[in-house]
Amino acid sequence: MESRAVIKYNRMSPRKLRRVAELIKGKDYENARSILDLTPKAACEPLLKALKSAASNAISREGTSKVKVENLFVKSIHIDGGPILKRIRAVGMGRAYRIRKRTAHINVVLAEKEVPKIIRQRKPPKETAKDSGKAKEA
Repeated sequence: MESRAVIKYNRMSPRKLRRVAELIKGKDYENARSILDLTPKAACEPLLKALKSAASNAISREGTSKVKVENLFVKSIHIDGGPILKRIRAVGMGRAYRIRKRTAHINVVLAEKEVPKIIRQRKPPKETAKDSGKAKEA
């Protein structure tokens, strides 16, 4: 079971977001959330928002009885470039420099870990002294 969240047109450079996204790729949900809480980068805020949204989508789709937050992990996280806002900065001698204000699209996919089911095998009944003697006589 997979769930995803998308944030489009985020006003931050994709390069800055990718640096932080590499930290949480493949981690479980609780671990990724704590990493983003403790990392001192501005890119953590939109990534944390997308991560929480993907977890919320998983729970709302399947329900709390089927999906446990402890079993979710970050399957993939993609940061793509969005449209660039072009602005002009006036400089000396009548010239103008172009300022490119970059945007990004964030895609987070959470999946559920396969939890192995424990199958209890029955042990054969223990033989008692009486049973072992009877088996030898017959």
